Amino acid sequence: MDAATFFVARRAVRTPSGTISYVERGAGPVALFVHGVLLNGYLWRHQLEALSDVRRCIAVDLLAHGHTEAAEGQDLTVTANAHMLAQFLDAMGIDRVDLIGNDSGGGICQIFAALYPQRLRSLTLTNCDAHDNWPPEAFAPFVSMVAAGGLPDTIRAMVGDKAVFRDALAPAYERPQDVADASIDAYLQPFATNPRRIAQLEGFVNAFDCRHTLAIEDGLRRLAVPTLIAWGTDDVYFPVEWSHWLARTIPGTTRRVAFEGARLFFPEERAGPFNRELRAHLDATCDAASRQHNATTV
Repeated sequence: MDAATFFVARRAVRTPSGTISYVERGAGPVALFVHGVLLNGYLWRHQLEALSDVRRCIAVDLLAHGHTEAAEGQDLTVTANAHMLAQFLDAMGIDRVDLIGNDSGGGICQIFAALYPQRLRSLTLTNCDAHDNWPPEAFAPFVSMVAAGGLPDTIRAMVGDKAVFRDALAPAYERPQDVADASIDAYLQPFATNPRRIAQLEGFVNAFDCRHTLAIEDGLRRLAVPTLIAWGTDDVYFPVEWSHWLARTIPGTTRRVAFEGARLFFPEERAGPFNRELRAHLDATCDAASRQHNATTV
């Protein structure tokens, strides 16, 4: 699915945190997909296309990202984004979701899961911040650049010369040379055309602090919903050890799967294998819910 096809279906809904942009495909139980820093819901285009036969798939743009318009003075921390997701579900009239996250979006999903466990049907975490690894050490140069005020020039350079983006994000991709210009524009144009959004992204990054995930560890240790941990093994930001930590910490973990040699954005690069794992997880969740429903109605 190319960017034009993806974004033609873009919609927005008002919440107390702002006007939240999203794209959805399919019908049935809702699967909510949450991206990470610098990207937007376009990261999940392959999942929306492949899984819309079994879920109403929704890819949301976080606060300070994509086409979402944060309210004036809105808190932009990762915990505020977790609360925004709950507000988004309220505004959409959605009770429970299968929640899927990547990168900082996966950290936000953990916070949401700990604060709103009753709103989860299942959880899927791919390579992401966790516990005291936020921000990861390998991401420190980007955080320092943002803190020093270099983000506007960096965004302009990435938009003007796509090789700058590919070089900067090379550790996140197995094949950075294959990232299409149109995909880079899909991620960066909302920043390039809106100075307010760049300022919001600065606020989002400057607020990175592991206290947010440390604070919800007890909630994770009580989380019983079926949880899939899917991890690329060649990730300098989130080494595979963190997948083991999450699997040990979340009692609802049903499967941990490793994608050998994959990097941070493997849901984009290895969509086929990941979608098969995710489909099996979602199918099993539906089967378990059906069994529970039948047991309570006998």
